[in-house]
Amino acid sequence: MDLSLVIPLKNEAESLPELCRWIAGAIGRSGLRYEIILVDDGSTDGSWEVICGLRKENSSIKGLRFQRNYGKSAALNEGFRAATGQVVITMDADLQDSPDEILPLYKMVAGGGYDLVSGWKKVRHDNRITKNIPSRVYNRITGWISGIRIHDFNCGLKAYRLSLVQSLEVYGEMHRYIPVIAKMNGFSRIGEKEVQHRPRKYGVTKFGWERFVNGFLDLMSVLFIGRFGKKPMHLFGLLGTLAFLAGFIISIYLGIAKFVFRVYQMTERPIFYIALVAMIIGVQLFLAGFLAELTVRNSQERNHYLVEDRLGF
Repeated sequence: MDLSLVIPLKNEAESLPELCRWIAGAIGRSGLRYEIILVDDGSTDGSWEVICGLRKENSSIKGLRFQRNYGKSAALNEGFRAATGQVVITMDADLQDSPDEILPLYKMVAGGGYDLVSGWKKVRHDNRITKNIPSRVYNRITGWISGIRIHDFNCGLKAYRLSLVQSLEVYGEMHRYIPVIAKMNGFSRIGEKEVQHRPRKYGVTKFGWERFVNGFLDLMSVLFIGRFGKKPMHLFGLLGTLAFLAGFIISIYLGIAKFVFRVYQMTERPIFYIALVAMIIGVQLFLAGFLAELTVRNSQERNHYLVEDRLGF
């Protein structure tokens, strides 16, 4: 299989027929062997029935349906697991992503040497106040923290090498940070392509303001897991040791002040309680790191590493 299209959707019954016809027309001229994987994330508007009907018309269309709504990350995760194409392209089902971008993105991965190519909606047709400005702030912050210089982390239109998506596990709101996760997994050839962004034709947006708060928290999770997921003691142990030492040094100072210089009423000084709290927190952080290490060592993923090439096996 040359190409897999993974399309998560929720309540997009109106747009699906037009989208699938457009995709078939855009790819059909290329001669590529392809599959369209439609992942129904708990739709209530008859989207699954539409998918079943489209399957009868086009055998390249495949469908996955969740029992209830789990979110876009879960839909992408299951779509990635089902994909068999050497290049995997994701896009939204609301017709705001143009299928005419599929072949250029495919070529950038298949023949251009990229592991991941992210779309950039330079010209957007969303509400400027509620989506455009917050998205720009979010992209700037994510790029600064991750070191990945792309303009639109959350663009649904992306192309991936199959080995990359096979290394991913996305959940929560982490679909926004797939480029960050990919880089942490060693897939550093990340590119960008300016893509069309079309006005919404059917339905309404499925995302609200809460996505920014959740997205920031998930970014912190991604960065923490990527750096300390297999060695949590390196973080908690270090912080715990520093906190305990700070409290212990203050305690030594207070002891010397009392017994050598005869400075009494130490328990009435704020620094005494700061030292006490610092030592308690230090011990707690150290124990948290120790317990996390035990958890990691008993995890099935403790020795899961990505091997890019094999020779002689």
